[in-house]
Amino acid sequence: MYATSATTRARTLPVSGDRASPLLAAPQIVTSPETQIQYRVERLLGEGGFGQVYLATRLGHSALVPEIVCIKVSPRIDGWLREAYFGQLLDGHPRAIRVFDRFPLMRGGQVLYCLTLEYARHGDLSAFLSRSGKGWSERLARREISGLLEVLGKLHRGQTLHRDLTPLNVFVCDGRRLKLGDFGIVRQQSDRRGITARTMNALTAPSEILERAAPKWQARDDVYQVGQLLGMLIRGDARTRIRTHDIRALPCTDHLKEIVYRCIGERRKRYESADEMINALRNPPATLRAGVRRTLKGVHLAFTGILSKRRSEAIRAARRAGAIVHGGPSVGTTVVVRGRPNPLQAAGRDGGRKLMEIKRLREKGHRITLLNERQFWALVARPR
Repeated sequence: MYATSATTRARTLPVSGDRASPLLAAPQIVTSPETQIQYRVERLLGEGGFGQVYLATRLGHSALVPEIVCIKVSPRIDGWLREAYFGQLLDGHPRAIRVFDRFPLMRGGQVLYCLTLEYARHGDLSAFLSRSGKGWSERLARREISGLLEVLGKLHRGQTLHRDLTPLNVFVCDGRRLKLGDFGIVRQQSDRRGITARTMNALTAPSEILERAAPKWQARDDVYQVGQLLGMLIRGDARTRIRTHDIRALPCTDHLKEIVYRCIGERRKRYESADEMINALRNPPATLRAGVRRTLKGVHLAFTGILSKRRSEAIRAARRAGAIVHGGPSVGTTVVVRGRPNPLQAAGRDGGRKLMEIKRLREKGHRITLLNERQFWALVARPR
């Protein structure tokens, strides 16, 4: 079914007890003054701050609108206008929930704003995972998340941010095909600094945004939410957010763990757009292999992993050989000495924080030579 989004948005509906009063009622028939198509309301599917969603049957013939649809109805015009607009913008996109019709409706002196939407038979991703109780294969998860990112990429290229990429707004269609819906709080940014975030879903919003440590929502924050969706798919559970310490236990390859970590880890190191994340999903990075150096004199060097000798001894030896030692890889680092991998590192053998940072810096065009410990001790033993 097409389910609702349980966001932190303030409720705007007339409330009776703990539930909003029904805006429509079965078997009511509503007519679109735009297309003259009639719809019979069957039952309420869900509700949230935006309004209510009903299962409905199209009456009569239409070559464009399927027989079984959803009617999304709200007493507020702002979200309706945005969803109607993005429905047109994304019309025909295979990974966006279709908007077939849009119209106002008078009911008891009140104007209601309606959208006729595609019906997703398996419901939202949260409900689907709850029913199945198991995670998706890595191959399927990569394919479906890449599909959602294609929608997001179109928004990002237009300087538009979604901000509500939650398992309640991602829908499972036939063939376990994921589609993105609910564009009610999408906003366009006037520049790359982002937009002020006042409305969000606490389940998948970045902690920096929730804690007001980051003043504005950016494309990398949409990417954070997609990383959460990817981790939830692999885990098979969308009830709680993925934390960085959960990534190591995900049943997937180290490369996919690295992608999830990159999405939800340190904000400045996230993928900066949907297109960057698609590229990471489809194109694994080159294996980290040891390079060659003839001397350490003048190089900017960092260590990672477990060394056979004390780190302090290695630092002194590097400095005696003329190296400038850094605490970790940065844009100024030219050499990294790699010891044995730490079994507790975030994302597998090559998934330590420093190793992931090397890969990120290489993607940005920085040249960093990787040395193993044997090469390092041979170089520092040479006379200067």
